[in-house]
Amino acid sequence: MLILAGLGLYDEKDMPLKVLEFAKKVDKIYAEFYTAALTGTTVEKIEKVLGREIEVLDRKKVEYGSEKLVEEAKEKDIMFLTAGDPMVATTHVDLAIEAKKKGVELIIINAPSIYSAVGITGLQLYKFGRTASIVFPEKNYFPETPYNVIKENLERGCHTLCLLDIHAEENRFMTANEALKILLELEKRKKEGVISEDMKVIVLARAGSLKPKLVYGKIKDLLNYDFGKPLHSIIIPGKLHFMEEEALKYLCENID
Repeated sequence: MLILAGLGLYDEKDMPLKVLEFAKKVDKIYAEFYTAALTGTTVEKIEKVLGREIEVLDRKKVEYGSEKLVEEAKEKDIMFLTAGDPMVATTHVDLAIEAKKKGVELIIINAPSIYSAVGITGLQLYKFGRTASIVFPEKNYFPETPYNVIKENLERGCHTLCLLDIHAEENRFMTANEALKILLELEKRKKEGVISEDMKVIVLARAGSLKPKLVYGKIKDLLNYDFGKPLHSIIIPGKLHFMEEEALKYLCENID
């Protein structure tokens, strides 16, 4: 059996009770934290709650070792833990498909993810369009996909959730400040009038914690704002309903 289980968004208290239930029964527990991370806890704290040892796998062992995991699940009951919901990352979807192909019993334990947490802003979830991922630029690598996604969503009046890059193995998490600068740089390169310093955005920091940070304001006023510890994400609002406008006024810190 292979159990794909989510741990939730922020700390060890977010995990569903079903994770605790199955953790007591399985033969082995693996986890990965490169697609997302729980910045409010540690592996040791999660192990203490579960009462079990966890083997943390790096990107290579998950992406290129999925067959090995599935093969092991043919003979043993294996739990694979991830931050957020286990089926958000395509890597985990591939793992689920591989298990089904090989006739391995599959159980999926869903958990809170950033896709549900954005509701804390008061924006209507059904009005979100495609998600954009903003990654750390490299010398010869400055992807324009986020810009194109935002443009497409705005044309349809949809909101855009921007997920920010993480390099968990380096303990490096992109800040909202870095991401906003990247968006402005993309505008300089594309020159299509999609992003501007006067554009109003929402920054959501530490989603899932009891004290998340929600800030709404113009990009130029947020570039040097201190949003605190990671994880950060950004929302580019599309066409706002009057109830959404009121929600942003009262549920977010407004920077004028």
